Amino acid sequence: MNLPILAAETTGSVSGGTFTTFMTVGYLLIIGVAFYLIAIRPQKKQQKAHAAMLTTITNGDSVLTSSGFYGVVIDVMEDVVILEFGNNKNCRIPMQKSAIIEVEKSEENK
Repeated sequence: MNLPILAAETTGSVSGGTFTTFMTVGYLLIIGVAFYLIAIRPQKKQQKAHAAMLTTITNGDSVLTSSGFYGVVIDVMEDVVILEFGNNKNCRIPMQKSAIIEVEKSEENK
């Protein structure tokens, strides 16, 4: 006897459940698009700008590394840059290009 009543109640709530499901999917879609526009898209734009900056590095440029050191570019290879730090001309360190966060062009390269 109780079984037909339960079946009738579940069929009545399906139409409301479908609307609720579409609302939930809609909200998730809106949140996903907002997250893409706020977080992912600007980060990709910044990565492209950083990659473009790294391709313009030439000998004699002053650079700032991610560790906070200022140096002058001595040699540029594909993925490695040799930098000279400080007034001591013997302090030359090879670094990855990706460790450079800022480039200031030298007067002769402008």
